[in-house]
Amino acid sequence: RFPRRLLAGSGLTGRVSGNVVSVSTTSSITLGPVRVGGTLAHQDPTGPGVGYVAENTMTATKTDTPLMEIPNSIYVITKQQMVDQQPQNIGEALRYAPGVKAEAFGGVGSGAAFNQDGGIQQREFTTTQFVDGLMSSSQAAGETAFVDRVEVMNGPASVMYGQVTPGGMIGMSLKKPTDTPLHQVSLGFGSWGRYEATFDTSDKITKSGNVRYRIAGIGVTQGTQTDHVDYHRVGVLPSITWDIDAKTSLTFLGSYMYTPGNGTSYSAQQPIRGTLVTEGYRRIPRSNFLGFTNWNEDRVKDAMFEYQFKHEFNKYVNFSQTFRWEKSDVNLKEALTDGAVSATDVADQYYYTDHHHTVTNTKSMDARFSGKVTTGPLHHTWVVGSDFRSFDNDFVNQTDKTDTVINVYNPGKSSYTPCYNIGSYSGCKNTLSHQWFNYFQEGIYFQDQIKWRGLSVIAGGRQDWVNTTTNGISTKNNNTSNIETVGSKTHKTQPQSAFTWRAGLVYQFKFGLAPYFSYSTSFVPQSETDYQGKPFAPLTGSQYEAGLKYKVPNKDIMITASAFHILEHHYSIMDMDHPNYDADAGTVKSQGFEVYANANITKNLRLIASYSFTDARFGKSTLTNQRINPVTGKGDGIQISQRGMSVPYIPRNMASIFANYTIPDSIVRGVSVNGGIRYTGSSYAGYVESFKSPDYLLFDIGANYDFGAATPILKGLKAQLAISNLTNKYYLPSCGNSNCYVGQGRRLYGNLTYNW
Repeated sequence: RFPRRLLAGSGLTGRVSGNVVSVSTTSSITLGPVRVGGTLAHQDPTGPGVGYVAENTMTATKTDTPLMEIPNSIYVITKQQMVDQQPQNIGEALRYAPGVKAEAFGGVGSGAAFNQDGGIQQREFTTTQFVDGLMSSSQAAGETAFVDRVEVMNGPASVMYGQVTPGGMIGMSLKKPTDTPLHQVSLGFGSWGRYEATFDTSDKITKSGNVRYRIAGIGVTQGTQTDHVDYHRVGVLPSITWDIDAKTSLTFLGSYMYTPGNGTSYSAQQPIRGTLVTEGYRRIPRSNFLGFTNWNEDRVKDAMFEYQFKHEFNKYVNFSQTFRWEKSDVNLKEALTDGAVSATDVADQYYYTDHHHTVTNTKSMDARFSGKVTTGPLHHTWVVGSDFRSFDNDFVNQTDKTDTVINVYNPGKSSYTPCYNIGSYSGCKNTLSHQWFNYFQEGIYFQDQIKWRGLSVIAGGRQDWVNTTTNGISTKNNNTSNIETVGSKTHKTQPQSAFTWRAGLVYQFKFGLAPYFSYSTSFVPQSETDYQGKPFAPLTGSQYEAGLKYKVPNKDIMITASAFHILEHHYSIMDMDHPNYDADAGTVKSQGFEVYANANITKNLRLIASYSFTDARFGKSTLTNQRINPVTGKGDGIQISQRGMSVPYIPRNMASIFANYTIPDSIVRGVSVNGGIRYTGSSYAGYVESFKSPDYLLFDIGANYDFGAATPILKGLKAQLAISNLTNKYYLPSCGNSNCYVGQGRRLYGNLTYNW
């Protein structure tokens, strides 16, 4: 006899016949709802996300934490979003991120990678780039073909990362070996003669799959919207992951980039007369290159090696370590202008040319212990770690005074012949400077994330120590055979240190709403001096932030709304009386709010939308400036206090929306269409609200066709087309006292991609 009690309540019956046991149903069984999709599985906090939604992140806490449990504004640009929008660099990938002003330096560098001077600001402050959790200026991270996701953390992040402005940080995750095989190649084409080829492949090396590899590569060549400014690059990013055992893994990554043309030029700036001011002046064509055609070079060689090690001792303690070495070699030739010759001329006068060669070596490491413990009803996720960064810079710069005048409407192929050679200065008005700079930072940090029912509390602190050492020599020749030493060798050490901390809480209701509040501080050392040689005090900042996060239950729909108030002390700006130096502007206050939504609304519809309001003003400040007349480029002679004035170049209002829709198969198979709208408000150009660069509205559209959906034999083959600034809108992302940066015109990009 079959023991019935084994199947009691199951709706099944059993029967024994010899050595065979048979089980059959006696009634129907109703299963509960089964949800099929990627959102129920735990997402990789450094992976590509699902659609337009990523649920977990490492950026804010250095632990695998759901976004809903973090009392800060964090926005993830997923791989799918980048695939749909087809950005050619990180700056373009940030176009739809709230609180971020990207591409402030215009469109001439349409192909260039993101770097520390990439014209990207968060909540008014210059941002900092982090790659795999370490501060970096790696060119490899600027290629969207080499990253799985981009994360925007608005607000101070110094507790976990050290020297970060109170505006926030940009975090990128480089591609690493995947658990499942991946094979992809693509061919692309676009505006200004762009041709591109990429490949990305990942597979297991050992039969068990405990050793896996991935290698991604890119080759691209193109012009830009500005004549004589080109962009060329080849790069490769190989990586290997070794799962040593069930609790230990080691990943090696490396990259090499050769960029003989970086697609950028200082001469991309055009004078205000002919750009912002058009009354009485014809508009200068975007394509006009206002420099010397034979003295325009921006060549970069960039190499990187990185390893990531992880080990789980037990369920209470884990260890992680990331180390990176980078080397960058930059050779730059450019001509710098002092603006128009006079108020009535249509010409720029170039007062000197610049040729500099920079070699930088960077070593950085982050090591931390982390784990989970329970004390009574409280669940703790703790982190204790230390990091360091050593940055060495060898900088050689040669400048030559010139009196060349170029017609801005008909520049032609103007040329320049340098009159100097290293070691021979006779007959030249030039300066040669050679500077060595070393920066060493180390820090220790701790953090505790405490959960009790729906309440999550985070608290942490960090101590930083920084030393900078500078020495160099400067020589000058005044059109004679004699060399004058104008700056002898110097040696300067500036030790700086600071303690930063943060605390915050968030409460998650069962229906998906999570209100939060946080306070955090920031610290950024400064190595520069004012015109009198006096070192600047470190930048110190603080932020209050309150907000609401909402995730629709059982849906990939997330909405974040936040309000913030930031203060930064010793904010530095250009010294208008000594243009080659900065000045301490005192305190700056930035406050505002952001609203952001990202959603996989249905299987066929994905959407992101944002609105940002930022009011940035000078607070306590002893500096004064003159209001500049944009027509003459001169001040009015009246000194006005900067206190209470708006910080220049910062738009108060920004808004955007982007959606991708896959047309149902019942209508047409394999077709997706998308489109977006980007609005950027006006911003002041001068330090005492002299004049404004106008607001602008831009449109983007795109389409995707899956050949395999219509013809199975072509499975894996897709075609895509993306057009940014559809109407070819002329706009000025930012203006200074005498020059403006011109925005990127209509740009078309298409590709064919094959996956197998």
